[in-house]
Amino acid sequence: MRTALRLTAWGLALVAVALVGGGLALDRIAAGEHVPGAGEEWLYPFLVAAVSVPAGVGASIVARRSRNSIGWILVAGALSLAVVLAATPYAWVALEARPGSLPAGRWAALLSSFWPVFFAWPLAIAFVFPDGRLPSRRWRPLALFAAVSMALLLLVLLLADELEAPFSEVPNPISVRVPEALGFVRPLAWLSVFASLVLGVVAARTRFRRAQGEERLQLLWLAYAVLLIPLGIVSFLLWGLLVGEPGDAVVGFHLALQAAVAAAVGVAVSRYRLYEIDRLLNRTLVYGLVTAALGLLYAAVSLLVGVAVGRGSTLATALAVLVIGAAFGPLRRRAQAAVDWRFDRPRYEGLRRVRAFVDDVREGLREPEDVGAVVAAALRDPSAELLYRLPASEVYADSRGTITEEPFGGARAVTRVEQRGQEIGLLRHAPGLLDRPDLLRSVLATASLAIEIARLRVEVRLQLAEVEESRARVVRAGYEERRRLERDLHDGAQQRLVTLGIVLRRLQRSLPREARIVGPALDSAVDEIGLAIEDLRTIAAGVRPPRLDEGLAAALADLARAVPIPVVVDATKERFPAAVEAAAYFVVCEAVTNAVKHASPAAVRIEATVGADRSLRLMVADDGRGGATSARGTGLSGLSDRLTAQGGTLRIHSPPGAGTRIEAELPCGS
Repeated sequence: MRTALRLTAWGLALVAVALVGGGLALDRIAAGEHVPGAGEEWLYPFLVAAVSVPAGVGASIVARRSRNSIGWILVAGALSLAVVLAATPYAWVALEARPGSLPAGRWAALLSSFWPVFFAWPLAIAFVFPDGRLPSRRWRPLALFAAVSMALLLLVLLLADELEAPFSEVPNPISVRVPEALGFVRPLAWLSVFASLVLGVVAARTRFRRAQGEERLQLLWLAYAVLLIPLGIVSFLLWGLLVGEPGDAVVGFHLALQAAVAAAVGVAVSRYRLYEIDRLLNRTLVYGLVTAALGLLYAAVSLLVGVAVGRGSTLATALAVLVIGAAFGPLRRRAQAAVDWRFDRPRYEGLRRVRAFVDDVREGLREPEDVGAVVAAALRDPSAELLYRLPASEVYADSRGTITEEPFGGARAVTRVEQRGQEIGLLRHAPGLLDRPDLLRSVLATASLAIEIARLRVEVRLQLAEVEESRARVVRAGYEERRRLERDLHDGAQQRLVTLGIVLRRLQRSLPREARIVGPALDSAVDEIGLAIEDLRTIAAGVRPPRLDEGLAAALADLARAVPIPVVVDATKERFPAAVEAAAYFVVCEAVTNAVKHASPAAVRIEATVGADRSLRLMVADDGRGGATSARGTGLSGLSDRLTAQGGTLRIHSPPGAGTRIEAELPCGS
């Protein structure tokens, strides 16, 4: 049922616009036949706006609230106005330009006399806006009086002996003779209609005085346009009394009045979301403005070119169409910005802020991760929080990379952020923003590029953190394995060999004199066991030097004594995590080994100091031949790998013939 009503409303709106379009085409035909009063092109934009604006606004309201009478009043008003406006050029062509070419010409002339419908639907809107009902039951008789007054006036025009200008010479197709005694009915009907219009203003004022909050502000917009209605009818009456028939200026004024009242309803609905169709009405206002502007542009180009090359030239039409085609895009953008700035300031300011931020991101002036704060400011919701979706793990994280376990929990509302149909994040915000879906949608769509860039950066950082953590776990596992091997060698095989040596010595001493011939063999076996123990101690020291238990400085001192060239050690006595000390020891050990093996230095210097950020800084320098690199396959490549695994850094300065200086830094938190 609702779909049928929606389609009916839009269908009637399109019929109204089509009638106006057909009327304009007939007016051009009448102008070509030099019919007086036809071809007033400057009125065309007003004709189109007077019908298209109420038709579009009314159909938009019906699309969302089909039972609200305001939408139907607007659609019916636009349709009745379109019929009257189209009837005049139809009658011109049928009766003046090409007599007999169209049927029912006199009936069309009669319909053109019903111009008081200009005031019928604005009057109805004044009585029932904004909820579609009268202010109270006491207003029912007054509303009935207004309806009867308008019907009486239309009846007077229907039965008039003489039709309204410009068809005053055309006989009325309804040949009913009205007694002269009823001549007072016509002025009475006009006075009643005027009184009804005043009552409409009073009804709006009464509702305004009782209204509070948003409803009061909504009525201000309507009051601005409704107050023009009495002025409009007075201008019609005065012009008729003084001049004899309404001039084009008065007609243009009343056409503008139709669009103004409909626009006032649209503004009230759009700004305060009375019928939850602010987006539809925003578009209606934008394209209504664009239509009017293009109509004016078409008329201006046609007029100027027509003056230059003659009226009726196809060149004028062609140039006008080209100009309109070129102007449509810029006009639409300017109209959209103007409507947003005037009637939806939060949306205008929010989008302007987001667009400026996206431009800064493109130019490298802002970090993409700031998009969350920019979106929150654009939506005027300090509590808004942007979460990025990480497809690999199907979780959500904030800009710092912190994983959110329950993104949909809590009292805040959640809106999905999408780009090209793919979800890229969530926005947690105040529930009140759900009343502004267009604001949410437009801000997030404008910011989607920056959001996607920030999401990718967060995802990469988390992946790098996972890689570093995995690498650190491997390093810790290797360190723990070294310690286990060292303990196993010391407490297992080494102790058994020591015990075996002691047993053999005891056996040697307990042998009788005649069996001491095997003594030398036992001495040799014990010596071999001693050598095996020394080998095991050397292996255990290579796995993890026992002196590291006393600190890095002690272990480096032992290393210096084992090197066959002079080595100077300047190491801090401060203790570091065991894994850091072990990594530092093996880095220095490998650097010294490479120096002795490849650089032929006369001396080596070792330094171990504490950095300002509590990192451990190492330096190994020699006076050898230089030319060392950390390229893959060289002796120093292992240093780089070991430091990278610990999250450290390596710098090598080794000019040929000038020695080598290796600097390394290890974070103590690794």
